[in-house]
Amino acid sequence: MKLSGRQVGRILSLLMGVCMMFSLFGCGKPFQVLDGYGMVHVPAYVHISQDEAKLMMKDDDGHVIVDVRRSDEYAQGHIPGAILIPNEEIGTKEPEELPDKYQVILVYCRTGRRSREASQKLADMGYVNVYEFGGIEEWTGQIVTGDASSDAGAKDSNEEADDGMVLKINGEEYPVEWEDNETVEALKDLCPLTVEMSMYGGFEQVGPLGSSLPRNDEQTTTDYGDIVLYSGDQIVIFYGSNSWAYTRLGHIRADKAIMEEALGNGNVTIELGIR
Repeated sequence: MKLSGRQVGRILSLLMGVCMMFSLFGCGKPFQVLDGYGMVHVPAYVHISQDEAKLMMKDDDGHVIVDVRRSDEYAQGHIPGAILIPNEEIGTKEPEELPDKYQVILVYCRTGRRSREASQKLADMGYVNVYEFGGIEEWTGQIVTGDASSDAGAKDSNEEADDGMVLKINGEEYPVEWEDNETVEALKDLCPLTVEMSMYGGFEQVGPLGSSLPRNDEQTTTDYGDIVLYSGDQIVIFYGSNSWAYTRLGHIRADKAIMEEALGNGNVTIELGIR
């Protein structure tokens, strides 16, 4: 029986499809799925920009931020709230820290190489909402220091203090370790509070509270991120250092570059509220 050209083409296409199926589902190949049209494809992660990652981090969707660098790199500086799962430890078994395969997972490393590798491995294991956003070397948001255990402790502390104060600078929230004293308690009573701050001395922002608070001034040498009460009725946030008699209020957990960027480029507005 002689076959027409169209019939030969159909048979060749069918044979190629069978070969492709064997290739895709062969030993050692990544997890495969069929989409709604019967097409076979390899699960993949999504690469997003760091600006997109910042927007996603603001969503209250149960997302998790994953740092896939080494523990020493993580301790030197990481994105607030990020958990450490080194790329080298991600294999073919689901990490205990990521029990939900439908959870939004935001992945980064130092330059982007390891985060791409880790994201693909997670996608191969069946995680369906993996977003990779490159390296911390290009990150312009907040960065905190400390190892994984201390960061977890800080996170637990913040979760327990849900009624604590929230600080925003020009609309962006910053993590603060507030002092446990009567001045801070009195400051809470003024919340919600908006204060127009002014740059002073090339190392601080200062603004009036509109009320006098109890004070316990001590000679203090401040550093970047420190928050103090000055003269009983003014709040000061430092992006440099100064020595004077202040009452300590708290400390912003961010590195010097972040503080200089937030406070060293003109007057700012801060907002204080209760979580």
